[in-house]
Amino acid sequence: MYKDEMIHLHQLLLCLCKFLEDSGAPKHHFNDYVSLGISPYHIHKRKVEHKYAIYVLSKCISSVLAEHGSIPKSTVEKFEEIARKCREDIY
Repeated sequence: MYKDEMIHLHQLLLCLCKFLEDSGAPKHHFNDYVSLGISPYHIHKRKVEHKYAIYVLSKCISSVLAEHGSIPKSTVEKFEEIARKCREDIY
């Protein structure tokens, strides 16, 4: 995936995050993502940093959905595992 496509996906996931917050999802679910300090608007960030942010945000979104029974909790664990591996590529 090209960097601009990754940034676009990052933006779409952020829109979903905002929708979930507006729908009543507790903000504490997204603390891991917010603490990264990487947003789709930070186009100067490396591709791997956006990739990491995408997986962390996906984990946060899936945790909200899993809490409501929409998806299995194993999805959250898988995103967490992938994010951890991606973080190792950065640092």
